[in-house]
Formats: sequence, structure tokens, C-alpha cells
Amino acid sequence: MLGENALEQQLAQARAALREVSRGVTPPERVESVAEAADGRIRVTVGVDGRVSGIDIDPRVLREGSDHLAAELRDAVNAALDGQDDATAAADPVPDLAALTTTVERLQDEGLRQLREISQAVGETMRKLHRS
Repeated sequence: MLGENALEQQLAQARAALREVSRGVTPPERVESVAEAADGRIRVTVGVDGRVSGIDIDPRVLREGSDHLAAELRDAVNAALDGQDDATAAADPVPDLAALTTTVERLQDEGLRQLREISQAVGETMRKLHRS
């Protein structure tokens, strides 16, 4: 069985490894997203910064009136934004390693405290048995 110091040393190493891993994790990057509406006559591009970087409108769509144009443009912009969300969501989710590290450290500290209490109780019991 591991001694208390050896266990504390292993826990310290585990904590250091978890902190090191958490430094290397970066959130997924955005990608450019393109969507079309009005049967391809409106095309909207959202760049990696999350902002609309381009709008291409076929002049023929203007003949259908401003209300139609506005509705189709809205649909294209929303679809392009949704495409960014889909691309980010498709990547593996990134766990909150800072919260995980905090929880692990709290559990380790509690485990060590309980181990000390158990060791103390066993030692006390052994002393009483030796006196009897």
C-alpha cells in the first residue's frame, strides 16, 4: 500500500498533468459558411470572424419586389449563420478542463483528509489493542 507521502506525490503529479493538458486545449475555430436562397439567386457568405463577408444577388430577384428580396435575404443570412453553428458543433465538444481540474483537486483533498482520519483511527485502535 502506498504511504501518505507517496500518494500525495502521485496526486500532485496528476494535478500538474491535468493543468498541462488544459493549457493545450483550444476551442474549435469557425469556418467560412455559404448559404443560398431564392433558388440560388441570393448567396450569403459568413467569414471565420462570424460576420457577413459577402452578399451576391442576381438582379433578376429584384423584379420580385422588396418584400420577397428581404425575406429571401433573411433566410440566406440565417442559413449561413446556422452553417457556422453546425461546423462548430460537428467538432468534438471541448470539456471545461478548468472546472474539471477544480473538482478533481477538491476530491483529492477530501480523499487525503479522509485517509488521514482513517489512518489515525487505525493507529489509535492498534495502540488500544497493544495496551490491553
